[in-house]
Amino acid sequence: MVRTALFNWAFARHTGGTFLFRIEDTDSARDSEESYEALLEALSWLGLTWDEGPVVGGPYGPYRQSERMREGTYADVAARLEEAGFAYRCYCSAEELEARREQARAEHRAPGYDGHCRDLTGEQIAAFRADGRPSVLRFRMPDHDWTWDDLVRGPITFAADQVPDYVLVRANGEPLYTLVNPVDDAMMRVTHVLRGEDLLSSTPRQLALYEALSAVGVSDGTIPRFGHLPYVMGEGNKKLSKRDPESSLQWYRDEGYLPEALLNYLSLLGWSMGEDREFFSKEELAAAFSLDRVSPNPARFDLKKCTAINGDWIRALDPDDLIERIIPYLIRAGVLHEPVSQQARQVLEAAVPLVRERMETLGQAAGMLGFLLVGPGDFAVDPADAQAVLDDSGRAVVAASLTALESVGEWTASEIEAALRAALIDGMALKPKVAFGPVRVAITGRRVSPPLFESMEVLGRDTSLARLSAIG
Repeated sequence: MVRTALFNWAFARHTGGTFLFRIEDTDSARDSEESYEALLEALSWLGLTWDEGPVVGGPYGPYRQSERMREGTYADVAARLEEAGFAYRCYCSAEELEARREQARAEHRAPGYDGHCRDLTGEQIAAFRADGRPSVLRFRMPDHDWTWDDLVRGPITFAADQVPDYVLVRANGEPLYTLVNPVDDAMMRVTHVLRGEDLLSSTPRQLALYEALSAVGVSDGTIPRFGHLPYVMGEGNKKLSKRDPESSLQWYRDEGYLPEALLNYLSLLGWSMGEDREFFSKEELAAAFSLDRVSPNPARFDLKKCTAINGDWIRALDPDDLIERIIPYLIRAGVLHEPVSQQARQVLEAAVPLVRERMETLGQAAGMLGFLLVGPGDFAVDPADAQAVLDDSGRAVVAASLTALESVGEWTASEIEAALRAALIDGMALKPKVAFGPVRVAITGRRVSPPLFESMEVLGRDTSLARLSAIG
């Protein structure tokens, strides 16, 4: 959904058009006010602002299909189509439809609806009604082939026998996507639609319905131009499902992906900036976007590449901006508390530059910076890392480090490094990894951390010596 919205946004911005955002919420069993609010908030977080739609309004509202349905718009259009002969009542039961489909398959005929109720007589209709048979409303497809120039794929033709009559309204009176979307397009004067490849087969149906809507006075005759975007494939070259973690925008937000990075990466799924350029803002995307660079071939979602681009965006942020974005993740992890103190901000200002080159997501900040922010009672050494390096020899290294550092005059990274090198490498003839590994675990609680000497400077003399003393 997000990539489709992004491509429509970029196309509208590039061409000077209007980006229209419409909520398709006619399925009462699936759609809720919570999902509506979440959708608005998600697009706002991504920065995909719309020119017409919910909240902002516009000349062709309402922009929620549920509101248009309550107004009776779809029911009125359906009645006009039926009265004009563009649609008819179908009384076939589900069992009858399936039986005829099975027969069509056995006879190697197209398995779609066979037009059984297309030309019922008045007597037949009266008999069905007398029996209390429920009916759906079907659109009467014209008996000719359908060709259009797809904005992404070029000329496409569907033969008439590939597009059977289809249902517009269920037996319970609920309008289907096949009716409501074309009606909305017509009433909102939509001119261009970029959508998923999975909707390609519905295009001939919609083209026919647009013509009928014009004939019954619903539209001004405008027929939108369609571009069908390629599938996005996941692991094993399977189409990415809504149930896959990679499809969940909330998962990326929780992990600490930046909206700038997500839009940057998603734009590469089926589109190319050219010149092997893969790092750009959404504004740069809009300036360069053109449909001739959209590939019709499936794109493959690569989480590693998405994460790498996110890391690039983290490093591109202004330091103060990065700190503000990191703070919520530190609060969520419990290593920082609201309101954020001036002292904690000073620690972040000194420490964030130490870790930004290593960060790939904002969610990693707690693991990298937490040891600098927690009080003595909350600091803990990772048991596995302690077992790996804090044996008897490791504790001896920590003890020697404590002795060497107690005499350091100016508590700076350079002075700390000089004292430790003199004591451990020169004095004990240890290799740097063996010398500094136990000190790193004692100070940070982990074997992997920001630069050790700079971290100790930020941590301060008293806390650093206290942590060494607790181990040695």
